[in-house]
Parts: sequence; structure tokens; C-alpha cells
Amino acid sequence: MDQKPFTEPILQLDKVSFQYRNNYQSVDAVKEASADFYEGRMVAIIGKSGSGKSTLLSLMAGLALPTSGQVIYRGTPTDEVNLDKYRRENVTVVYQNFNLFPLMTCLENVCFPLELLGKSPKEAAVIARQEIAHVNLPETVCKRFPNMISGGEKQRVAIARALASGAKIILADEPTGNLDVANGEKIVDLLWHLAHDENYLVIVVTHDLGITKMADEVLQMTDGYLLPMDPESQLDRRSLAFF
Repeated sequence: MDQKPFTEPILQLDKVSFQYRNNYQSVDAVKEASADFYEGRMVAIIGKSGSGKSTLLSLMAGLALPTSGQVIYRGTPTDEVNLDKYRRENVTVVYQNFNLFPLMTCLENVCFPLELLGKSPKEAAVIARQEIAHVNLPETVCKRFPNMISGGEKQRVAIARALASGAKIILADEPTGNLDVANGEKIVDLLWHLAHDENYLVIVVTHDLGITKMADEVLQMTDGYLLPMDPESQLDRRSLAFF
């Protein structure tokens, strides 16, 4: 697979740890995770349920701050930035369950982040239509509500909404988890091209073998630790069926 020359990482994890606490116990969900992530690459993070991968994704998304260590965006730790602005403009999340607003049309769903950024409704609609076309959906999807389209189409609308935000980091949490094999492969292909043709950083938390096979790098979460994984390791990949 062709590799683009590395420059500076857009996102870094520097000994990131996170601990859930309540009155009765504490749980170390992420333990001193370190990694550098670059634009133009698709990275897969795999691991058993409860291994900490979704917590790590939340930390990278700015939904929480590490208990210790730092998540660093373009050289600045997230504990030193306006997290609302960071989430609006720099990083976006695509979910397994799509998280589309059911009472909004698909066009209105894609317009939503644009209006949060201050775009007028007219300008937002123009950009939203472009992004819907960008993910290979027909114009007819714009007027439909999410319950009127297929799962594969819903995920493409969710990706169009992510692209509309202008963020260069796409974090995807099991993006093919609710899709059949054919639609899952199309979503993987779309994410791959966004990374390699349009210079996004795409980080995918997944059990999907298709994503791990196409990823430029595969990392594995084990009991809260983030470890590199040999991308050619077929034994580890077969074990994903039991995650």
C-alpha cells in the first residue's frame, strides 16, 4: 500500500490514562496510551469489549479529558483548548447507530453542523447537498427522513454530516456494525478514500476484518493498554470473531 510522507502528527496520545470513579470503586479504563496519528492515513483500533477502546475514542473526540497524560491536537493539549470549539471544528465522530436526528430530513441533518458554525440556512444547504453527493448518494435522499432510507444510506448521511463540519479528523465507532457485508465494504472503501485521496485522518474502532485489512496501521487495546499489532497477523484477526 502506498504511504504518504509523514509530516507532523495531527493528533498525539502522550501517556494517556483515564479512570472511572464513583463512591465505591475506580476502574482504570485506559492506561498510559501513547501514539502518533497523521493525516492521510486510516488507523484501526481493535480490542475485546471492555478493553477501553471506546473510552479512548471519547478522549480523542474531546468528550472527556484524560485523568493523566495528554491528548494533543496540532501541538496543543486538549486540556488547553476550548473543547466545544474543538468538537465543532477539528474532530467529528461517526457512530454505529448513525445518530441521525429522526425528525430532520437527511439534508437538514447534514446542515446541522454547518449552522452551528454560523452558516446561513441557504449557504448550509448548498454545502450539505455537495457533501451528500460527495458520499455518492442521489439528490433524492435530501428530502427523505432517516427512517425512509437503508442502513448503508444512513451511514453515508452520517459521514456527509461529518465532512460538512470541516474537521480533518474522523473518528468512527464501529461504523459497519449495523450493516450487511456489501454495505459495510462500501463504507470501508469510502473511509479509505477519504484518508488517502483527501488527506483526512480516519481512526476506526472496529471488529470489522475488512477495515483491519485496509488500515495503514492496526492498534490493539488490551486491558486498557494500547499496543501495536502486526497488520499481517492472521491469527490475531481470526480472534476478532470472538470479541
